[in-house]
Amino acid sequence: MGQKADNKDIIEGQSSDGIDRRGFLKCMAWAGTGIVWTMGAGIPTSSLFGAARNKAEKGAGFTFVQISDSHIGFDKPANTDVNATLQAAMDKIKGISSQPDFIIHTGDLTHLSKPSEFDTLDQLLKGAGKEVVYVPGEHDIIDNGQQFLDRYGKDPQGNKKKGNGWFSFDHKGVHFVGLVNVANLKPGGMGSLGHEQLEWLEDDLKGKSHSTPLVVFAHIPLWAVYLQWGWGTDDSAQALSYMKKFGSVTVLNGHIHQIMQKSEGNVSFHTAMSTAFPQPAPGSAPSPGPMKVPAEKLRDVLGVTDVNYVMGNHHLAVVDSTLSGNAPEGYKADSSTGSSSSGSETTVKIDNFSFNPTPIKVKAGTKVVWKNGDDVPHNVESTQHRFSSPVLDTGEKFEFMFQDPGQYSYFCKLHPKMTGKVIVSQA
Repeated sequence: MGQKADNKDIIEGQSSDGIDRRGFLKCMAWAGTGIVWTMGAGIPTSSLFGAARNKAEKGAGFTFVQISDSHIGFDKPANTDVNATLQAAMDKIKGISSQPDFIIHTGDLTHLSKPSEFDTLDQLLKGAGKEVVYVPGEHDIIDNGQQFLDRYGKDPQGNKKKGNGWFSFDHKGVHFVGLVNVANLKPGGMGSLGHEQLEWLEDDLKGKSHSTPLVVFAHIPLWAVYLQWGWGTDDSAQALSYMKKFGSVTVLNGHIHQIMQKSEGNVSFHTAMSTAFPQPAPGSAPSPGPMKVPAEKLRDVLGVTDVNYVMGNHHLAVVDSTLSGNAPEGYKADSSTGSSSSGSETTVKIDNFSFNPTPIKVKAGTKVVWKNGDDVPHNVESTQHRFSSPVLDTGEKFEFMFQDPGQYSYFCKLHPKMTGKVIVSQA
């Protein structure tokens, strides 16, 4: 947001829990405001980190922790040591006074789905000494998700997960549902659950009492955070319709690398910070992607989420904390413009989560070269199945020779809001 919160933002109009609603909404664009959310009968209330958390812990039935977007393997200037910041998150978890029963990781465990990245992640998470429950992010299924399923394809009870990895389990009176909304991304679309998973979800929830607290978690948000960047799920409304009967529903997501919260009736939505790097607030930059902040401020914009279930009251208290323990300022993202060349070889630059230029007009016999200038991987996928690139990391290229006249649409499978077109005319 590029601005600090004044004291008046936190003081004016305070409610009985000490939080100014207008100031609070400003703060929610930050990552790491240190706010506790307690759900009671579907109505969330907020309070400051310290005292409210202790109050919740006195009657807590159990605690679990959410982490997200570790991106093991990422080594760009936004954070050249993501292993260290994930380790800092593990240390923070070990320091929680009321130790969690387990950890939920809401996706993008790795950056490029490499075996070595999964191995490193596993070693780092072992340090917490807790069971970890996983759903994949789009960066975890670059190989179509087989490696993710081979490693994490069973639920906490040891049962094989369904489809692309969705599952549910019960823990001390709370029903947990892990959804996968990154496996069937379409050109220009957002996250997607798909018909098969939605049918399974409806059936899974049918037998549950309306008084059962429900925790649903997936990678991409199940509410429309920012459609222009694909920060939402196309068919989430149908999924949420199955949850209307429940008095307490908490939806946890990652993907956007910052705290965003809202409530709709009985449902409280909460997106988590990353342990790797921040992303800009919606619409505050030309595109999403790794956001560079001063090195001394990095741990102000990375963190973990601590969730307490209060036995008998069906309350969930959600506590976000940064790795540094500070409330961070807002930062603006760096941006740059792309360029292209002409002739028998034409370059399309992948930059700021876009293909530039597009559409591009070439003559038959022209080679088009796509070069990734972003700090995150992308690919180039023909919607007509004419060409498909491997995942391109920063600086990597893909080329294709267009021999026949026609119009060729394409997109990025990892980030389907990125679309482009090549128009080929006679030589």
